[in-house]
Amino acid sequence: MMPHQPQSKSNYIAPKVSSILTVGIDASRAARARRTGTETYSLEIIKALAKCSPDYLRLRLYTPHPPQHTDWPASAQVETRVIPWPRLWTHLRLAAELRQHPPDRLFVPAHVLPLYCPVPALVTVHDLGYKHYPAAHRPFDRWYLDWTTRRHTRVARYILADSQATKQDLIDFYQADPQRISVVYLGRDESLTREDDPLIIERTKAKYGVDGDYLFYLGTLHPRKNLVQLIEAFQLAVPQLPLTLKLVIAGQKGWLYDEIFSRVQTLGMTERILLPGYIDDADKPALLSGALAYVFPSLYEGFGLPVLEAMACQTPVLTSNVSSLPEVAGDAALLVDPHSSNDIAAGLIRLTTDTDLRHQLIEQGLRQIEKFSWDKAANQILEILAKC
Repeated sequence: MMPHQPQSKSNYIAPKVSSILTVGIDASRAARARRTGTETYSLEIIKALAKCSPDYLRLRLYTPHPPQHTDWPASAQVETRVIPWPRLWTHLRLAAELRQHPPDRLFVPAHVLPLYCPVPALVTVHDLGYKHYPAAHRPFDRWYLDWTTRRHTRVARYILADSQATKQDLIDFYQADPQRISVVYLGRDESLTREDDPLIIERTKAKYGVDGDYLFYLGTLHPRKNLVQLIEAFQLAVPQLPLTLKLVIAGQKGWLYDEIFSRVQTLGMTERILLPGYIDDADKPALLSGALAYVFPSLYEGFGLPVLEAMACQTPVLTSNVSSLPEVAGDAALLVDPHSSNDIAAGLIRLTTDTDLRHQLIEQGLRQIEKFSWDKAANQILEILAKC
């Protein structure tokens, strides 16, 4: 059966209303300076909601600290309320704000509803990786994610899921009502495009200690990302790869990242596998564009936004054939079994040596990314908020 594919058009028409509708939004993750996937989602969907909102809608953004972004939405329809609090901000300070000054609706784009919520709520659940790979999460994090998600299925008016895979997980693990779960695919950063200037690419590579041709992973260094298996697969593939080809594994350190570094050492691959650390957002286009391929053999993803980012930079993609990744990648990536080092290695060899395949995936990737936009996601969310 073919994976579910997103539609490319939105048919949303704003309903006619006779009064102002105020939607409160937990913008705490969006306001952070350093962004991973959840922070990116929160900021981009808030910006798109501000752009797409009809005249009757007002957005009230709650955050514990001033926003750290120059592109933070600002208009007559958007109010930002900075409400500082040292700990348990969601359950104490945000809950108090909702009690004192309740909006008409609450939208939580980053998984956790406050304990007290006096208005109809819409919450996004990005993934249930803690259920599929519990060992990859700290015990407290695992308990907290399980408790909050179970609560959402009972008290939220509607739940947003990033993919059909996440929706099915909510049904399977929590017996959630499928009628209250809507799949809203993420958009992509349309300003993220291929960097064609070779001087900029080389200068950016040098900044992170990269030279020559390379395969590229960019994301959190976390067990769920399957990076130890990627390292082992690369070692298996090395005899059939170009002598100077490197594997660059870049990103912010996450839970249990030490094993990634130690595996590179024990395999004697320190000359071929580079670990440059966190990559500034401004440098992503150059590093993605300069890569021979983007490799993302994750064990589980609620969506897999990095796949679209690589496609936007016209970089061929290797990714996993599990969870939401076939939905996102469609026919525009080389899919492999993430549980098999041999299968990943075969994919690395094929993608590195087959020029025709790389060109084909680049062309199909440019078509695939057109199916995803933040404006479309925002319009779907507005439609759901109107029903709350």
